[in-house]
Amino acid sequence: MTTFAFAVLFMFAQRPEPGAPLPPVMVVSGSAQILAVPDEATVRLGIVRQASVAQAAQEQTNAIAQEILNAIGKLGVPQQQIQTARLVLAPVYAPRSPDSRDAPRIVAYLATNTVSIRLDNLSMIGSVIDAGLKAGANQLDGVQFGLRNDLPAREEALKGAVLEARSKAQVMADALRVNLNDVLEVSEGGVSVAPRAEQGMAARVMAIDAITPVSPGQMEIRANVTIRYRISPR
Repeated sequence: MTTFAFAVLFMFAQRPEPGAPLPPVMVVSGSAQILAVPDEATVRLGIVRQASVAQAAQEQTNAIAQEILNAIGKLGVPQQQIQTARLVLAPVYAPRSPDSRDAPRIVAYLATNTVSIRLDNLSMIGSVIDAGLKAGANQLDGVQFGLRNDLPAREEALKGAVLEARSKAQVMADALRVNLNDVLEVSEGGVSVAPRAEQGMAARVMAIDAITPVSPGQMEIRANVTIRYRISPR
């Protein structure tokens, strides 16, 4: 599926040399969007534990993190696709009144350990989440979908943006009764790859359901280009 949007602007080029006439120029901006099915996903599972002693809080999260790693490993996920993404140990302070002059008092310690699991088999997402939660994870940071090789999709989007710009330029040249000549400049406005907005949140919400159904949806690849054409009277 491909959709396009565009904007067109006329302008004159800078003088090539003093006294030379200004050559007429048409500047066309085109954009294209294509959709692709993701072929990889990253699941982030976390453990948060609080204890009165820092070491105790850290040891609790470490023990549960190891249980999570063991459970996910039993599903057949390669070890190199599992990594610690975040490790935090922070003090918890007692509440203070706004006018208190007492020094902050530590009452506990909060330990956090987040494990990131990259999956090439999207059908395993639900099983990985279930295994992690059963092993003791009490945080789910969501599921991020992506493309292992997004170059073909980026190239297709860029090609679509260029073709759209060319088509619109030709239509306007015909309407103005001018000739569309050589390309003076092409500028890429950027290419982005991201989950479709309406599906990104749905995947996150569905993932925390007890049955843990997760739908990969589609990735959205957008490209923008600006092309300057020289034009001449017919």
